[in-house]
Amino acid sequence: MKIKKYLLNCFLLLIPLFLWNIILVGYLPETYSPEIFWKDIPIWIGYSENILRIVVFAIPAIMIFSLQTRLQKIGFRIYLAGIFIYFLSWIFVIIYPQSNWTTNLIGFMAPAYTSLIFLVGIGLIGNKAFFNISYLSLIYIGLSILFVVFHTTHTYIVFQRL
Repeated sequence: MKIKKYLLNCFLLLIPLFLWNIILVGYLPETYSPEIFWKDIPIWIGYSENILRIVVFAIPAIMIFSLQTRLQKIGFRIYLAGIFIYFLSWIFVIIYPQSNWTTNLIGFMAPAYTSLIFLVGIGLIGNKAFFNISYLSLIYIGLSILFVVFHTTHTYIVFQRL
């Protein structure tokens, strides 16, 4: 069945992260609420972050999910470590909102910058698309880095206001 081939794409790797965010977003401290988090963010940062978010989360749908090569297997390990660290960053922020970790810059921004780890993993896993795109992994990782730079900058601005 040909359609099955297209269902095995790297977008599947994003589903646990989407579910995590949807289920737990309401438990984040108030400083992460949209009213506070998006207040007075420069428009160019907001647009850049959101456009890159759409691109970085859409591209995996055309990336073939495969764990055949050594690099893809390394990518999968990086992805697993990345989601573990990302989930852990959320757990600390939710369970210990007043801790030294959560109230300092590095801890507050952890849910933003740790996403780069699992995104790099996805980039290494999905090094081929359903049609020919040269340097797909490098393009995806580069766009992921740009997204994380804007997302982390946004988070830094929020932290500076607190």
